[in-house]
Amino acid sequence: MVTPTSTQEPMIRRVEVTGPVLDEASAGHDVKVATVHVSILYGQKVAVRDVSLDVRERSIMALIGPSGSGKSTFLRCFNRMNDLIPGASVKGEVRLDGEDVTDKDVSVVELRRRVGMVFQRPNPFPMSIYENVAYGPRRRGQNDRRQLDELVETSLRRAALWDEVKDELRRKSGLALSGGQQQRLCIARVLATQPEVILMDEPASALDPVSTLRIEELMRELRESYTIVIVTHNMQQAARVSDITAFFTMAEDRAGYLVETGPTGQIFTRPNERLTEDYISGRFG
Repeated sequence: MVTPTSTQEPMIRRVEVTGPVLDEASAGHDVKVATVHVSILYGQKVAVRDVSLDVRERSIMALIGPSGSGKSTFLRCFNRMNDLIPGASVKGEVRLDGEDVTDKDVSVVELRRRVGMVFQRPNPFPMSIYENVAYGPRRRGQNDRRQLDELVETSLRRAALWDEVKDELRRKSGLALSGGQQQRLCIARVLATQPEVILMDEPASALDPVSTLRIEELMRELRESYTIVIVTHNMQQAARVSDITAFFTMAEDRAGYLVETGPTGQIFTRPNERLTEDYISGRFG
């Protein structure tokens, strides 16, 4: 942690916190995913240094901080997406329901079913809306037409897209949808695999304000059933949707590290660390 360097009264830029309140029931939820002294390297370069963090089930955690502070790299450790990057390595433990998923005996395919991911830019497959959503279940051997139909409809409803596309499921390509619809289709595609955790890497950064609000409303609804971790550079978005906020920044050697984490209302109004205060107030970053 960083020791504050000033005794002056904090001058925090006002950010309205409108997200869900972390009440006693939420605070009592079990830890769903956690990291223990995690460092992530690209070759010899340390991208993230010594991060220990708990994410409770059925909550939304926002990862904020300046560009290059390792937020997206850290997010990818939860479902081992960093395995796909040549030269990347992870030290420490990454736990899902208490099990270290970095263990070589863990099935990466099953891990990525349990921990789904929505990327910054919508990436629908060049196939029909129906087949986009059914793709994951089909890969897992689900071929019963009736069950697939029910799963596609349920997933699209949960992604708040069903009413907009129900008459064109098999005729319209996912690529023909608007940007906001494409992102909700990608969320439906993740939901169809029946995950437990959803990772979102700046899911609204490429969308217009109206579509952004739809995605935020959807996140708040999904929080009732899923654990969500979101990376965002939008301070207002973090304040609107998250229960817990974790602030990352960079050390002098450019490695990213966790400065502090806490209830979103506290982080945005009464942070413990001067670095957090400076970032929230716009003095750097």
